[in-house]
Amino acid sequence: MTTGTQSFIEQALSGIEPFDGLRAEAIEMLARGARMRRLGSSEIIVHRGDRPSGMFLVVEGEVKLFLISSAGAERIVRLAAQGDTFCEEGAFGNKPQSLAAQATRDSVVVFIPQRALQEAMDANPAIARALLARLSDRIFDLVTDIEQCEQRSGAQRVAHYLVKHASRASDAIEVRLSSKKQTIASQLNMTPESFSRVLNRLTREGFILPRGRRAIMLTDLNGLQSLAA
Repeated sequence: MTTGTQSFIEQALSGIEPFDGLRAEAIEMLARGARMRRLGSSEIIVHRGDRPSGMFLVVEGEVKLFLISSAGAERIVRLAAQGDTFCEEGAFGNKPQSLAAQATRDSVVVFIPQRALQEAMDANPAIARALLARLSDRIFDLVTDIEQCEQRSGAQRVAHYLVKHASRASDAIEVRLSSKKQTIASQLNMTPESFSRVLNRLTREGFILPRGRRAIMLTDLNGLQSLAA
């Protein structure tokens, strides 16, 4: 590993939970065992069934975690953005990966081998607690997603997604779409066509107002919250 790569990994780790509270020596120890990968759009990182013996951290870009159904349809289970980790199974055991991982655009990830991570957790139990908290949140989100898909209509799932990702921009409440619409549709267990039809319906009924290709203004937040319930 070059000095520049080592410094890049140290800087990346020190700016992202749960590593941001570590002392410089601990960061340096982790970085020595880590590896950086630059990925092109659509590049596969991990195949389903692989045993990477470590976990990944997204430094730049975005990674989708997905599976392929028996009918050949892709189902995106989670999107890992900057600061997110994935393939934690490889860090805490030698189980095969249940999901494949693929970059959705040009990205940079850091791979932290199991041994380096375990040594860091032994020396700094706070890392283990933070990772467990992340995994707990992940399980909660997964159960919520299953509930969404099984018990709610497509319109309810879209409304819930918009409310969940809403933020205030100047005098408006809007959602910035960081991913392609077909990617979001897959997350919601919908076809791109169904997702577009629901957005058109919500626009006609006055709930939302599209702003270009990447932004949606929520013109009736209370109505969307009621629809999502």
